[in-house]
Amino acid sequence: MLSRSDLNERARRVRLLSCDVDGVLTDGRVYVDDDGRESKAFCALDGVGVHMLADAGIVVAWITGSSAPAVAHRARYLGVPHVVLNACDKLDAWRKLIAELRLAPAQCAHIGDDIPDAALLAACGLAATVPHAPAPVRALAHYVTAREGGFGAVRELAELILSAQGRLPDASPTWIAPAHSSID
Repeated sequence: MLSRSDLNERARRVRLLSCDVDGVLTDGRVYVDDDGRESKAFCALDGVGVHMLADAGIVVAWITGSSAPAVAHRARYLGVPHVVLNACDKLDAWRKLIAELRLAPAQCAHIGDDIPDAALLAACGLAATVPHAPAPVRALAHYVTAREGGFGAVRELAELILSAQGRLPDASPTWIAPAHSSID
């Protein structure tokens, strides 16, 4: 774990936040109905965090081993521009993405919760995880969220990044969406 000033310095450089899905944007449980269809529950707080980052010009990407249609649907709904499903090698997928976006690893944050995220966490500028992550994954993290995956962990990280950059929106009427629209 880093000192708060070192953590803020890393967060100031972030131009891309990549996220694992299962265990980060969801609580890690997978629901399968009698017909074999998989579904997932996402947290609305994280949806707002994704919008806050996008509004600040920070690119959001999801890199997941999942191939569930629910992931693509939620990403589309939130306007996540980069979604990599079935990522057997998350580091390779991330390297291709940052090359496409012309970003240095130091400009990238990643939040993941398990061993498939380990190499990516070790490679990025700001590595984050959630409290339930295994000890070897927590050891790689610069930041462990207070909130669990699926319960606002991504929103917490978004606020940390935006606060460090001096771009955390307040709850002013110019940011709050009209009552009839939904941004989460």
